[in-house]
Amino acid sequence: MISRVIGFEKGFLLSEGNHFETYEVMLPKLNKLDLVVKNLAVSINPVDTKLRQSGKGTPQPHVLGFDSVGIVTQLGSDVKNFEVGDRVLFAGTTKRFGSYSENQVVDSRIVAKLPGGISTDEAAALPLTFITAYEMLFEKMELIPEEGQNNGTILIINGAGGVGSLATQLAKWAGLTVITTASRKESKEWSEKMGADHVIDHHKDLTKQLRKIGHPSLPYILILHSTDRYFEEMSDLLEPFGHLGSIVGANKDVDLTKLKNKSGSFDWEYMFAKTDYDYNIASQGAILALLVQLMNEKKIKSTLTKIIPGFSPDVFYQAHQFIEEDKMIGKLVVHY
Repeated sequence: MISRVIGFEKGFLLSEGNHFETYEVMLPKLNKLDLVVKNLAVSINPVDTKLRQSGKGTPQPHVLGFDSVGIVTQLGSDVKNFEVGDRVLFAGTTKRFGSYSENQVVDSRIVAKLPGGISTDEAAALPLTFITAYEMLFEKMELIPEEGQNNGTILIINGAGGVGSLATQLAKWAGLTVITTASRKESKEWSEKMGADHVIDHHKDLTKQLRKIGHPSLPYILILHSTDRYFEEMSDLLEPFGHLGSIVGANKDVDLTKLKNKSGSFDWEYMFAKTDYDYNIASQGAILALLVQLMNEKKIKSTLTKIIPGFSPDVFYQAHQFIEEDKMIGKLVVHY
């Protein structure tokens, strides 16, 4: 099967002009557990812009894109839980052509059905950030993934970002008190809308602000921006036997010995680790099934704030411009 895709030959900066192009590619032969999905809407994540700049990813042409909502059009021989015509959502993998494509092959184990009543665009904004937040909170920090079944407080650095917005909502659902950081008025208001109990300013002394609101130490801390900048202060703020987590790579060595005498844990989270290493892949489909349940129950809000219609190099160039301006709050979705 041939599909139109939007891709590029080598990494480029936006200042160099638009190097996205339209290609026709042959989709790979389906494995037994694969689906072919006709994409309806995809969201643009910061990882997309980083991969575009580096030129890393799939073989040329590079076809980016992870989050998608689409319609199943073909089934692998061993697929049991899906039917042609199902509307589905998924977060993709780094190992295959991405969702900047009209049609895409995806492993059914990382896919969940999306029933009627949930907007295609609102759902497309969420899979990658929801999985990232879920894996950090419930698989790495070992919280109980049930409503109201946890106690304690979590500090989320960069609470108004994509992952921060979902981590805030999930942590509140699970029973935690949530403190986030933000600086701009719009970011603070967004973080409060997502459910934060307190919002403090990351441009000011965090330790002093936390003491002022009665939290001189914390059992859970999540760094979603600048691990290098925050690691030492957050290590000091962490309670004994607490969990300090990050999704952001460090540019220098972090001194884990600071956590030793507290028996503190440092947790990395990388959403693509499971599909990169063929590890517990089906858990991501189950996580997305929970997302659908929580959206149906109105317990998770979409972070969608902008939609760009169309399927062309210009559309994706414009979308990447919005993301790289780093002024957007919420998620941008391209609707085909």
